[in-house]
Amino acid sequence: MTAHTQSGLPAQEALEAAVQRTADRYDAVIIGAGPAGLNAALVLGGARRRVLLLDGGPPRNVRAQAAHGVFTRDCTPPADLKRIGLEQLAAYDVTVCQEAARQVREFGEGFGVQLATGWVTARRVLFASGLQDLLPRVSGLRERWGRTVHHCPYCDGWPNREAALAVLGSHQEGHHLALSMRNWTDHLTLLTDGPDELTPEQRRDLQRLDITLETRPILRLSGEDTLTVHFRDGDALELEGIFLNPSQGQRSHLPAALGLELDDKSRVVVNEHGMTSLRGVWAAGDMTGAPQYVMSAAASGMVAAVSLNSTLIHEDVREYGAAFHESPDEEPGVGEA
Repeated sequence: MTAHTQSGLPAQEALEAAVQRTADRYDAVIIGAGPAGLNAALVLGGARRRVLLLDGGPPRNVRAQAAHGVFTRDCTPPADLKRIGLEQLAAYDVTVCQEAARQVREFGEGFGVQLATGWVTARRVLFASGLQDLLPRVSGLRERWGRTVHHCPYCDGWPNREAALAVLGSHQEGHHLALSMRNWTDHLTLLTDGPDELTPEQRRDLQRLDITLETRPILRLSGEDTLTVHFRDGDALELEGIFLNPSQGQRSHLPAALGLELDDKSRVVVNEHGMTSLRGVWAAGDMTGAPQYVMSAAASGMVAAVSLNSTLIHEDVREYGAAFHESPDEEPGVGEA
């Protein structure tokens, strides 16, 4: 049975009517202020759009010491990259709000976004809320995440070149990362924290590359600038760093709650323009399964923002009774929401 209010209207319609009367209206709300969200806001601001950027908290790489592979900003701490990105939005009609979105609803031809302070409405929504790392339950690992325990060799491989390193992982994933890390150091151990689940051929691969295989269960990690792995049998291994590929999940529950299509790894499914399965909603950055680098996230934010703005241009032109006429070789639907 549909819930009704005292006015007799269904609850959804009553809520929408109340919000539309009082809420601030934006061309786009961007949920997430990492590299993807910041670059999307920059592009949309430059396109003369009224934008609300929701900065719901520190970025996933907040514990990292420096960002690498970032054109003109190599070795810049992630917090400084974000500060610069926010400062450069000041020239545009972009409002930065230090809040997380509580819910997103379809409202007529647009969307309602609920914040702690109330509702806003938007013609379009762009998710850039990112992923969260689900770290292994090894005592002392979380405290060293981003300092001596790392995720990305392209971000942290160079500072640890020729260091005494280990890869934490087993089966196919551990084998793959160990072989890859051999590019940065000759002093490498694969820690499986128990049975390795490797095939005989994978074990031979490790031997061929002089990678030590260590299967003893780990008790805990300790150390500050260096790292000590304490095994349950009382022995210890001195290292300078550990790399691993943690499991990951969506940082926000809102994409699933809104009914966006997710793949088998819970990433938001998008097309080459960043469009999701729901008309009027885009997604960018790590949450879509894009390569997890600062530059890749920023680039996907730009692609999504350009696509989003193109649909607004088409919509605005139609209000004047005009239209973009398709070229004979243009694919159907290009530029349309």
